[in-house]
Amino acid sequence: MDFSTPPATTELLAKIRGFVEERLLPREATILGQGFAASDAELQALRAEVKALGLWGPQLPTSIGGLGLSLLDHGLVSELLGYSPLGHYVFGAQAPDAGNIEILEKYGTPAQRERWLDPLAAGEIRSCFSMTEPDNAGSNPTLLACAARRDGDEYVIDGRKWFTTAADGAAFAIVMAITDPEAEAHRRATMIIVPTDTPGFRLVRNISIFGHAGGGYDSHAEIAYEGCRVPATNRLGPEGAGFVIAQERLGPGRIHHCMRWLGICRRAFDMLCARANARELAPGERLADKQIIQAWVAECRARIDAARLLTLHAAWTIDNHGFQAARESVSLIKFHVAEVLGEVLDRAIQAHGALGITDDTVLSFFYTRERGARIYDGPDEVHKMVVARRILSGYRRRAAGGGK
Repeated sequence: MDFSTPPATTELLAKIRGFVEERLLPREATILGQGFAASDAELQALRAEVKALGLWGPQLPTSIGGLGLSLLDHGLVSELLGYSPLGHYVFGAQAPDAGNIEILEKYGTPAQRERWLDPLAAGEIRSCFSMTEPDNAGSNPTLLACAARRDGDEYVIDGRKWFTTAADGAAFAIVMAITDPEAEAHRRATMIIVPTDTPGFRLVRNISIFGHAGGGYDSHAEIAYEGCRVPATNRLGPEGAGFVIAQERLGPGRIHHCMRWLGICRRAFDMLCARANARELAPGERLADKQIIQAWVAECRARIDAARLLTLHAAWTIDNHGFQAARESVSLIKFHVAEVLGEVLDRAIQAHGALGITDDTVLSFFYTRERGARIYDGPDEVHKMVVARRILSGYRRRAAGGGK
């Protein structure tokens, strides 16, 4: 394989790295301390700087104002942006908007694109994706209770969702709702756009996670849909195609997530090494002199690099052979990178001692926000089970003489 980076990508990465280090890291503590909602004016100013530099929307097609990067190149960018909790948001590459833009760009009608896609891609509004439900296992997304009943030229939506990321302040939600309960499991649900000012859309609360409810973009909401009426023209794609569209959204999305997590790993690893070299345990004795710390450094570096190569290979496979060819790799990176992330963060915190669990460093922010990496977009256990079944099935076919 060719591991070289094209000159144009190298130049782009250098510009982005410079912006993250010079403009984001110095403002990070203040913005995180205030919260995203209270820091909106400053965040919008930083976004304006990114746009002026021509760096906005690395994952967006050029037709809607982005850089039009391949999945592989965007993975490299996402790694750099993940170094700061502000990175993806300031560059217009944040979830769930990035995934919603992909759906609207592919399935949106001209009217939907004009009303929702264009301002979303420009960063003028935010959105959310409303799928997970409190009373049904997220590990089985076919078990949805939220229903959308057709009534003439409208859908009437009733149900409850939670962990709807960034709903606080969003202009619209893309809702997964059952439209045909009698259909086979993966053809029951449909995606529907629901403006958040629609009567019957109620943000019940921002869910408190590890003691932080957050606000604005940095939040996860519980939503009640109570006789919520929207025009049938708000449907995205064909009726019953919700799960198919969701799978298309999740494939590239997992590459984005994993590369972001690897950016966090790099930040935590840098902090681990800096702390080990700087912290004196006794005169002339540093934390870095301890063999256990040396082992952590070596292990973390090996696991980060291995996880990075696995993720970049998955992105390369999607770019060159399509998502179907990369299904196994995508499941592997989802649980493997999430586990590496947890391990690296934990060791960086441990090396910082009591300081590591305070808000005086960014480590506690990463730890509380990213423990969910092993749960959302499918629990690690489900990914392991699915990929193991696929691998074992391949072995059975070969043993029976059926080839790969």
